[in-house]
Amino acid sequence: MTNTIIQTADAPAAIGPYSQAVQAGNTVYVSGQIALDPASGQLVGEGDVQPQTHQVMRNLQAVLAAAGYSLADVVKCSIFVKDLGNFAVINEIYGSYFGAGPYPARETVEVSRLPKDVLVEISCIAVK
Repeated sequence: MTNTIIQTADAPAAIGPYSQAVQAGNTVYVSGQIALDPASGQLVGEGDVQPQTHQVMRNLQAVLAAAGYSLADVVKCSIFVKDLGNFAVINEIYGSYFGAGPYPARETVEVSRLPKDVLVEISCIAVK
């Protein structure tokens, strides 16, 4: 099976030795997205989890769209947060992007630090 690298200018460029996403067969593995504006490369909503979570979800949507997928195809998400005290806010925003469901499987993990000192990072796996 040949892997296809997914890359789009509509999401932030990778800030390390990884791809925005990789498609293997009918599955797309989207790298963790943080709250960077793809046009400017600047952090959105410094210190505020609400705008950061919205930007992360928009970035995920952009990478998925570049592969011909959408949030409706997502089967698994991994959410990394700086402070689980923000869980309710992140959860509400995250859920709003998936509508009435069905919702993907996921885990949410508090970590000590994230790239660029963001408050939230989300990765996902999508299958068609």
